[in-house]
Amino acid sequence: MTVLTIADQLSKAPGEKICIERMDGDTLVANVKGVDLVDAVRYLRDQMSARFMYSVGEDARQQNGCFDVNQVFSLDHDKTFVVLRTDLDPADANIPSSTSLFPAANWHEREVRDLIGIRPLGHPDPRRLVLPDDFPEDVYPLRHDFHYDEHPPIEVHKVELKTPPRGASLFPIGPFYPTLEEPVFINLFVEGEHIVGMDYRGFYAHRGIEKLGDSKLTYQQVPQIAERICGICGFVHSTTYCQAVEKAAGIEIPERARYIRTILLELERVHSHLLWLGLACHFIGFDTLFMQSWRIREPVMWLTEYITGNRKTYGINRIGGLTRDLPADAKERIFPVIDRIEQQVMQVVDAILQDGSLAARLQGSGILTLEDARDYCVIGPTARGSGLDIDARRDHPFAAYADLDFEVCVENGCDSWARTMVRIRELSEAIKLLHQALDKLPQGEIATSIDSIAPHNAGISAVEAPRGEVSHYVMTGTDQRPLRWRVRAPSYNNLQIIPVLLRGMTIADAPISIGSLDPCFSCTERMGVIDKVTGAVRIYTRDELLRMSQQKG
Repeated sequence: MTVLTIADQLSKAPGEKICIERMDGDTLVANVKGVDLVDAVRYLRDQMSARFMYSVGEDARQQNGCFDVNQVFSLDHDKTFVVLRTDLDPADANIPSSTSLFPAANWHEREVRDLIGIRPLGHPDPRRLVLPDDFPEDVYPLRHDFHYDEHPPIEVHKVELKTPPRGASLFPIGPFYPTLEEPVFINLFVEGEHIVGMDYRGFYAHRGIEKLGDSKLTYQQVPQIAERICGICGFVHSTTYCQAVEKAAGIEIPERARYIRTILLELERVHSHLLWLGLACHFIGFDTLFMQSWRIREPVMWLTEYITGNRKTYGINRIGGLTRDLPADAKERIFPVIDRIEQQVMQVVDAILQDGSLAARLQGSGILTLEDARDYCVIGPTARGSGLDIDARRDHPFAAYADLDFEVCVENGCDSWARTMVRIRELSEAIKLLHQALDKLPQGEIATSIDSIAPHNAGISAVEAPRGEVSHYVMTGTDQRPLRWRVRAPSYNNLQIIPVLLRGMTIADAPISIGSLDPCFSCTERMGVIDKVTGAVRIYTRDELLRMSQQKG
C-alpha cells in the first residue's frame, strides 16, 4: 500500500476521525485523542498488521502548550512507519495504556511516566522502571525545565519487588550477571529446579544520553555520543541517528557514503555475531569454540581499525555523510580477510553441528513461540528464530541495501538452537553483502555540505543491528541541536520476553536462554542481598555501599 492508501484506511478506525498531520516519504503521522487511542492501536494491530516499535514522550509545552506521546508502529510489508501522536494537557497528563494490546508497550509506557511524568492509566505493572530508587518523586528529567547537569536531592523509597507465588522460593541472578559480566538483577521464582516466574530489575546505569542530545550537544556532536550507547553496535547507533536527522531535514547523502556505511555496518555484524557465538559457547562450558570464535573475530577488528582508525568507536559518521573515505586499497585488504573468515566460520559451524551435547543444551531451551514473538514485538535474530520474517534492511531500506541482494535468515525452531542458526547463517550473508557493496562501490563525494536545519521536523530511522532493529526518533530544534532525541535499542524490546522465555525451564537452562537473546545491559550501583536464614531481601543504596566499603577498606 502507498502512504495515501494507508492514510485512507487509518481514517476508518473507530472513534472520532483521526487527523492526518503529515505524510512524508515512508512516514505517516496522525493525531488521535486520548479517549480514542486504544481503539486506534487495536485497529492498527488487527486490521493493518502493525508492529509496535516504541513510544516517545515529548515536553512540547513551548511549542503547543502540551505534553505529546508519539507511538511509533511499523507496517513492515508496506515499508512504512505510522506515528500516532496524542496531545495531553500538562495539568492532566494521563494516557490509556496499550500494554494489553501490545505487551511490548509495557516498558515504554513506564519510561514515559518516569522521564516526562505522563501516567499510563490501566497499566498492569506501574512500578518505576528507569529512574534509580533514590530519585525524588515528581521530578522528571526529560522535561525542558530540568537542567542536564542538575543534581536533585536523594529520597529513600521502598523498593517494590514482586513476591514469589506460594510454595516457590527465590533464586537471584545478579545484580552482576555472572557470565555476561554486566549488571542486571533477575529474581527467579523456582519450585525445586523448575522456574515458575520471575522479576526483572534492570536500568542500573541510565546515563542521560538523550538529555545531553537535546540540551547540550549540537547535531554534529551527537554521533560521537551515539556510538557510546552500545559497546558493540556503535556505528549502528550513529548511522541511525544521522539518518533520522537527514530524513527530518530532507538531506540526501552521496551514494558513495551510503555504500561505505553499509560496508561498516556489515563488518560490525560479522564481529558482533562472532563475539556472541563465542560467548554462547562459554555460557555452556564449551570454551574451545569460545576461543576459536574470538580468534576468527580479531582480524575483523584489525580491518575496522585500518579503515577508520579505531577498532570499535569509528567516529566517522556525520549528518550528511562521512568524515573519512575508504583507503584506496580497501578491496585488496578486505576481500582476503573476509574470505578467510568465511572458511574458518564454516569449520566452527561443522564443529557445532557435530557436537551432540551442544545441540542437547540448545534445542528445546528458551522457547519463544511465533505468537509470543509477535505479541512482544521482538526483533532481530530473536524474532527470526521464531519464524517472524522481519528485517529492517529489507522492510525499511536504508544505506545501500536496496541495491544489494541478500536473504533474510529465518528459522522455525523457536528455541536457543534456532536463534544460533540464524546468526550463523547471517555471518555468510554479511560476507556476501560485503562482496557486493565493495564491487559496486561508486566514486564521488562522501558528504553533503549543510548550512542549517529547520526546526520542528521529525525524522524516524531504523537500522538492522546485529541484535535487531535499532530505531531513533529526532525532533529538530531551533538552536541547531535536537529538541528531542529518542533511542530504542533492540535489547529494550527483546529483554521483556525473559519471563516467557524461561517459563517451564530449569535453572540450568536460564543462562543460555537469556544469552540466546544477545542481551546488552549497563553498569550498576545497587545491590540486593538475601538473608540465608530468614529469606528477607534487602536493597542497599549507593551511600550505604560507599560507607560499607570505606569501613571495610
